[in-house]
Amino acid sequence: MVKHVNTLILGAGAAGLMCAAHAGPDTLVVDHAKAPGEKIRISGGGRCNFTNIYAGPENFLSENKHFAKSALSRYTQWDFIDLVDRHKIAWHEKTLGQLFCDQSAKDIIAMLLAEMQPAQLWLQTEIGEITHEGSQFRVGLTREGKVISVTARNLVLATGGKSIPKMGATGLAYRIAEQFGHRVTDTRPALVPLTFDGPAKQQFAALSGTSVPARVACNGTSFEEGMLFTHRGLSGPSILQISSYWREGESLSLHLRPDLDLLDALRTRRQTGGAKAVTTVLAEILPKALVQHLAEAVPMQGNLADQSDAALTALTEKLTAWQVTPTSSEGYRTAEVTLGGIATDGLSSKTMESNHVPGLYAIGEAVDVTGWLGGYNFQWAWSSAVAAGHAIRAS
Repeated sequence: MVKHVNTLILGAGAAGLMCAAHAGPDTLVVDHAKAPGEKIRISGGGRCNFTNIYAGPENFLSENKHFAKSALSRYTQWDFIDLVDRHKIAWHEKTLGQLFCDQSAKDIIAMLLAEMQPAQLWLQTEIGEITHEGSQFRVGLTREGKVISVTARNLVLATGGKSIPKMGATGLAYRIAEQFGHRVTDTRPALVPLTFDGPAKQQFAALSGTSVPARVACNGTSFEEGMLFTHRGLSGPSILQISSYWREGESLSLHLRPDLDLLDALRTRRQTGGAKAVTTVLAEILPKALVQHLAEAVPMQGNLADQSDAALTALTEKLTAWQVTPTSSEGYRTAEVTLGGIATDGLSSKTMESNHVPGLYAIGEAVDVTGWLGGYNFQWAWSSAVAAGHAIRAS
């Protein structure tokens, strides 16, 4: 069986569905999954952090820090919010500009499926050999036990990265891009918890479930959000954010309670409650379990009234510049996104089309553009998809 379409989109995730909504009616989207938009469905605790009101090029990592500017400026967070509003999906803002559905992430999936009509969607479809001759791509697909050869003038790579393999992530887009002469940058798990070995792992395991506000810094970048101790190491928003900048062997600097001047707080308490033990007072500021852990390595003996300014300064310096060295990360198993991907030097920043092969496009997570935690990666999916869709429709 042979089927011809104008545009074949590989991947029914956020970018693929959004692209189908803009690429024109003669479009086919294929995916091996049983349902579309599975990463949308599980995101944001089931409510989908669908964008961020502060989204801009500075919130993204790439070999080319300027590449994302064009797509992000031509389809902004406000454009997507307008789309959500038109579909009467109620939403709310959480911290740091993060926008979530009031009800369910499934509302976003339903919206995208409605927007992409009358494009076709084939699920539980396996992708086989891909060739290109003249102005046509030919893709072998297996669906419902039948082998179907699909020809298309445009082929869009929207299969994402390697993150969360249990949902089917394979890095397929990278292999296809390389087949057509594109370079793929080094890839690694991003927005992922960090892990420790040896004594540090045992110590942190004892603190599992303990959270504290922290400013986490590495390689000249820092993030100030919650930090969570786990049975394997560290997680929480600040850790997930910094994981995109951290590399094996490097240390993190942890500033506990950056919202509070710890030295000033201890001095004040010395005047009003100096008879209390240092650990008791600190446990009013930091989680008790964490204070007990730190007391094994940081001098905290005696009452607060007995501590000189120099001693309190030394103590707070330990709490605001705590150095830890993770061993690794939890890997693609729990990584929210993949850092790196199809190199941007082979793509048009305006259209997402290949500079090597006319009609070949790459969008979303498959491309070497990785956003911060907080809705930025979804915004890149929307923006890059619209850029490609508009270019296809205009061609």
